[in-house]
Amino acid sequence: MTKVLLIEDDGGTAEEIVAELTELGFEVEWSSNGIDGLDKARTIHPDALIVDRMLPGMDGLTIIEALRKDQISTPVLVLSALGAVDDRVRGLRSGGDDYLTKPFAVVELVARIEALLRRPADTRETTLRVGPLELDLIERTARRGAREIDLLPREFRLLEYMMRRCDQLLTRAMLLEEVWNYKFVPATTNLVDVHMGRLRHKVDGPGEPQMIQNVRGSGFVLRDQQ
Repeated sequence: MTKVLLIEDDGGTAEEIVAELTELGFEVEWSSNGIDGLDKARTIHPDALIVDRMLPGMDGLTIIEALRKDQISTPVLVLSALGAVDDRVRGLRSGGDDYLTKPFAVVELVARIEALLRRPADTRETTLRVGPLELDLIERTARRGAREIDLLPREFRLLEYMMRRCDQLLTRAMLLEEVWNYKFVPATTNLVDVHMGRLRHKVDGPGEPQMIQNVRGSGFVLRDQQ
């Protein structure tokens, strides 16, 4: 059973997270203050941590920095009411692997924890690159060469998922499950095709080699065509 340590001082938020993760089969330990949370992180060896930034006793970033100094590389999702770019950067540079701003949907928190658990060990990229395409995971910006790409949040998540799986065929069912968090695939929906059409229009500009390709009847592939 996958073990998650939650360090969160707000009881209501913690109860909601614990209930959702437990229902999905996770084993969850909860600590409501920083000092106790750091001690548990060092002793129970969780598979992932969820750490609130503002905590009594010891703040979340100090906890993460202490764990990294101890060479503990457990993936950490930082929770915070502070959503400015500088705050996200500080959280990631302190050793966090992902950053979620409050208020949030618990289903997104679960999806982010599942994504962290799927990452190879010691992989903490902050910038993804495929040929001329670049995605900054901290600034939440995208570029193709010198051209900036203006992406909506869902388009950003979709492109990130594809760039992490460059040259891999991605079916509509995979995209619905991983990007939209669908637990089942509807019999008929054009949700993926609509969003993919918009994303392709933004990523593949006039005269540029086509990077996002539609494999008829199967799905989509992102390739470096240069």
